[in-house]
Amino acid sequence: MSENLNVEEIFAENVFTVAKMKQRLPKKVFAEVKKVMDNGGELSIEIADVVAKAMKDWAIEKGATHYTHWFQPLTGITAEKHDAFVTHPDADGRMLMEFSGKELIKGEPDASSFPSGGLRATFEARGYTAWDCTSPAFLKESSTGAILCIPTAFCSYKGEALDKKTPLLRSMEALSEQALRIVRLFGNKEAKKVIASVGAEQEYFLVDREKYLQRKDLIYAGRTLFGALPPKGQEMEDHYFGVIRERIGIFMKDLNIELWKLGVTAKTQHNEVAPAQHELAPIYETANIAVDHNQLVMETMKRVAQHHGMTCLLHEKPFDGVNGSGKHDNWSICTDNGINMLDPGDTPNENIQFLLVLACIIKAVDIHGDLLRQSASDVGNDHRLGANEAPPAIISMFLGEQLEDVVKQLVETGEAKTCKDGGVLETGVKTLPDLMKDATDRNRTSPFAFTGNKFEFRMVGSADSIASPNTTLNSIVAEAFCEAADVLEKAEDFDMAVHDLIKEYLSKHQRIIFNGNGYSEEWVKEAERRGLPNIKSMVDAVETLTTEKSIKLFEKFGIFTKAELESREEVLYETYTKTINIEALTMIDMATKQIIPAVIKYTTTLANSLSSVRAACEIADVSAQSELLVEVSALLAESKKALKELQRVTPQAAAKKNAKEMAFAYKDIVVPAMEALRKPVDKLEMLVDKEAWPMPSYGDLIFEV
Repeated sequence: MSENLNVEEIFAENVFTVAKMKQRLPKKVFAEVKKVMDNGGELSIEIADVVAKAMKDWAIEKGATHYTHWFQPLTGITAEKHDAFVTHPDADGRMLMEFSGKELIKGEPDASSFPSGGLRATFEARGYTAWDCTSPAFLKESSTGAILCIPTAFCSYKGEALDKKTPLLRSMEALSEQALRIVRLFGNKEAKKVIASVGAEQEYFLVDREKYLQRKDLIYAGRTLFGALPPKGQEMEDHYFGVIRERIGIFMKDLNIELWKLGVTAKTQHNEVAPAQHELAPIYETANIAVDHNQLVMETMKRVAQHHGMTCLLHEKPFDGVNGSGKHDNWSICTDNGINMLDPGDTPNENIQFLLVLACIIKAVDIHGDLLRQSASDVGNDHRLGANEAPPAIISMFLGEQLEDVVKQLVETGEAKTCKDGGVLETGVKTLPDLMKDATDRNRTSPFAFTGNKFEFRMVGSADSIASPNTTLNSIVAEAFCEAADVLEKAEDFDMAVHDLIKEYLSKHQRIIFNGNGYSEEWVKEAERRGLPNIKSMVDAVETLTTEKSIKLFEKFGIFTKAELESREEVLYETYTKTINIEALTMIDMATKQIIPAVIKYTTTLANSLSSVRAACEIADVSAQSELLVEVSALLAESKKALKELQRVTPQAAAKKNAKEMAFAYKDIVVPAMEALRKPVDKLEMLVDKEAWPMPSYGDLIFEV
């Protein structure tokens, strides 16, 4: 790539954008496609044929030979099956490259081997992928060549959603429909839909690939299952926003180029808190495109890292004792005629529409805090949430001083006559300008924080899909809007009714508002006093999906059926079980084949050294060797005992009769046994000769990149 990089020229060059469609399609065909994209509906097969040919011609011009229906099954990652454009040769033996409207609109991948939670039996293999025309097709360039990727939804033969995208699209439609009722009440007749917009910040680690390949735990589990802390970690806070090292900078440059070509608006890059940790943040996009793009971000990070001799780690806690990785999900809602429903304006106390929207969201988060917590649950996130680096496992909302004051006035007196402003920040330096302050500070300890004109959901894990949290957010807010609109549309005196409703919602649900330190023990006690749930693990959160309250919510808006919710509950329990089982077996493998043999070899060396010194000089002081031998031998015995216990309890947990019992057994029995094995092994790493230790240390991994 030339040093004179023209971002405007390369941006979205590998995307079949609306502009490219407009250029390549007949006017009537383009108008029909755009109508379906904007308003829904189905394309006729004749129209689809024209679109498919234009898409195929564009892809072939760019070097593509294959296409794929790119979808997001319940694994949380993406899936693809490549089909060539080639067809039967013609009478003269010439190969023809064709792609029909039918092939564009529908695919049939095998559904039997994807997680379904009981929605599909193993012998019931048929599944369908359906083109999501609202998310543009794109070209992926990799070792297989250029592949035309068509974003699709994935469902079973009977129509159940087997993916992350279908419920997300349903939730977006539900939110739009109910939010339109709200804006209509305030006189906006022009808006035709309300769009959920999302910007997902992505944190990640980079480690040297050669060292990565020497760690079975990183290969199999994505995180270190053993590892002692190095003498220096993140305590000097010198890595955060520090100068980007040259090797990392070259990676970031190439990553940006690849993402820009895919139409991903990669904007911000910087070093994060932990050594070897970094972050990329994009600009906001429509929620389903943001979900697609975040999957591409994670995939591209891994691919580009390998090209630079590194491995990208997306696990929420790849290294114990240093900062973990999250994915801040910035969510807002805007009308298609440009009104951000979360923009408070200069005087939010007088912005009645904003206050109603805010009150509805406060109500939604309070009522469904358990669901919101569940939406950010995954196995890796259990290591991160609640630690002093990430939001606590207790859902609360940060509003900031300005809005908290407005809420307080409305609750206490029924009206908000005043509004705090940000004022001027005087720097005290004549050559520096005075700055206009924001009306509120930021709170990095809050899981759900208002940040000016959006909410930042900070609990989402770095490796997780953002589809589930945004599906949940859209759904719970749609319900609150629906209930508010049901009341206000019948009101004889709208002004009085909306005033009373705002006060009612804020009074009933103000317990969810917390602007203090979410890391403190005092907040845990205060949250308990307020009656807020503290769901500490993924396993504990799963059952919130199938409560009567949740089923009623999702079925009301057609987002999930009860069967689909039950299937996801089953899949989550199975995912937890399989993940912990892999980690336990990896620990057993590493301890049995690498660590214990290495320590035995080292103790033998110590014992031989002790004997040799005594033989050479009977009066020599061998207390150091002797003490070290005793200490290492004791820890070796403790490690062997813990290993035997882990070997004993792992199959016991696997023998439980159903997915839920199995998941809880792994959480309550296997995980503590894993921790018990790790403890003496990590102590051994600090005592055993580095040359004898069988794998790279934390220091090797996070400082030598």
